[in-house]
Amino acid sequence: MSTDGYNQFCPVAKACELIEPRWTLLLLSEMWCGSTRFNEIRRGVPGMSPTLMSKRLRQMEVSGLITRLENKATGDINYKTTRIADELEPIVKALGKWAHCNIDADVTLENLDARLLMWNMRRKIDPAALPSSRRSVIEFTYPELPKEEQNYWLIARPGTPVDLCSTDPGHDVDLFVTADLKAMTSAWIGFSSLKTEIFQGRITLIGDVTMAATIDRWMVRSSFATA
Repeated sequence: MSTDGYNQFCPVAKACELIEPRWTLLLLSEMWCGSTRFNEIRRGVPGMSPTLMSKRLRQMEVSGLITRLENKATGDINYKTTRIADELEPIVKALGKWAHCNIDADVTLENLDARLLMWNMRRKIDPAALPSSRRSVIEFTYPELPKEEQNYWLIARPGTPVDLCSTDPGHDVDLFVTADLKAMTSAWIGFSSLKTEIFQGRITLIGDVTMAATIDRWMVRSSFATA
């Protein structure tokens, strides 16, 4: 008899054996959000070492949750979720909504990570709500963090995905956003609102007046914010 897993015929036990290994659901969630390359996926799970991530991706491939696609001409490798993995997506999202509604906000906000927050915020920015005729650059600063971790730049260009930089890209900044990390995380994930955090002075905006006034339109919040 195998010592791995639950050794039960129960379908719930069999499902747990497939998806319980640590990081599995987070890796799938990052891929469902559009990340396909190793380094892209890793930015969505910053607490995971590259070695462990490689191991887990191999296990997920063997389990039939993902496929590994290699472009022989360029050497590029992409990871894609399979049909059986995609059938899990609404279940995992429902689990996230359950946690958002039932786990105390203070417990959730004990685990703050500016890199992860900005990576997730990047994919929710709506370029259509920003000036359409030019590049828009927004600098976020979290003063309580160590100096080398304080600043992030979001760069939106018409017709292209939004870029995230953690080093100064050298562009003129249209809007400076200075925020308490807990306040920004709380507002983005939906425990509070941007309006409330700005009114309380925990988020300040300096620069382009129109961009500042419409921040709640172009900075689309987490899908869990409406849960």
